Amino acid sequence: MSKNVEIGIAGSLTVSVLVVAVALLLRSFYGRYTRLVKRKDDAPE
Repeated sequence: MSKNVEIGIAGSLTVSVLVVAVALLLRSFYGRYTRLVKRKDDAPE
């Protein structure tokens, strides 16, 4: 039941956009996480 499906330019463009979006989200969350950790470390106890 396997077909040879040609994705085409629209499919590869969509995949590229999704990969870039996920990379930006991961970078954003990583920056937020590191700021939170740094703030927790700097807080006097």
